[in-house]
Order: sequence, then structure tokens, then C-alpha cells
Amino acid sequence: MTHERDPGQVLTELINEVFRANGAFLAAGNHLTSAAGLTAAKLQVLGFIRRGPVTVASLARSRGLSRQSVQEAANRLIADGLVEREENPDDGRAPLLRITAEGWRAFRATEPARDAWANQTARSVNVADIETTITVLRTLRDTISDGRPSRGQSERTIARQTPTVRP
Repeated sequence: MTHERDPGQVLTELINEVFRANGAFLAAGNHLTSAAGLTAAKLQVLGFIRRGPVTVASLARSRGLSRQSVQEAANRLIADGLVEREENPDDGRAPLLRITAEGWRAFRATEPARDAWANQTARSVNVADIETTITVLRTLRDTISDGRPSRGQSERTIARQTPTVRP
């Protein structure tokens, strides 16, 4: 007779592993980017801004980060001359962030080390398992996002409808 684990407990274990993995990824990112004068947080912002000018709010939403943490990273990048603000033609109150030539140099300087690390680390796991993990994490993210309170719906109402998960 096999004993099936409680799905909520398994999900909680996954959540805890994701938090631990995130810490390890950030530490590795800080190590890999330090020679270019970057941190993992700065690299994340540069990596997104390199696609084109964005607002802090849109960057935060797309990365699942708080606006405040993205603003702090952006301010440091601006102070370092890696990012600049430009006027937003759609909303004068929300300037666009654009990567500078120096920002491009710093971002590109990290690519060889990041690529080598990613390839070496990926060898420790079956690629199919990585792809499955991506699918599972996306599904969970979408499920969680769909459960957020909408305007006019209280968090208390959502709490009554949603089972508790303890990270």
C-alpha cells in the first residue's frame, strides 16, 4: 500500500525549494556579475531594459517584483550611468528607463561567465526535467495570479475561497 502525500504539503515543499533556489541563483548571479560592477538585481533590470525603454511599473509587473525594489535598482543603475531616464510620451509622470552605452558594455561583459555557468549547471539536470519545471512553475504562477483579489473584491473573500498554503 502506497502512502500518497498531501498535495498542499508537497506544494509547500516546492515553494520552500523555490525560495532556496532563488537565493542560490541570486548569490551565483552576484558572483558572476561582480567583475562588471553589477549585482544580480541590477543585471535583471538591465536584461529587461535592453529590449527597449520601459517604465519602472511595467518592469516590476513583468518580473513579479515590487515597484519599490525595481525603483531602487533603477536608481542605482542611473547613478552608475548604466541607465538613463527619458520622457514618456504616453505618461509624463512615469519616465521611461533606457539602457546606456555603458550599460550595454556592462551587460555584455557578464555574458560569457553567465553562459558558461548556465551550461555547466544545466548539465546536472535532464533538460526534459528543466522544461517540465518551467511548465509547472508557469502553471502555478498563472493559478496564483488568477486568485488575486480583483478591484472591488476583498482579500477576505479570496481567503475564504482559497485553501491556505504555508510557504
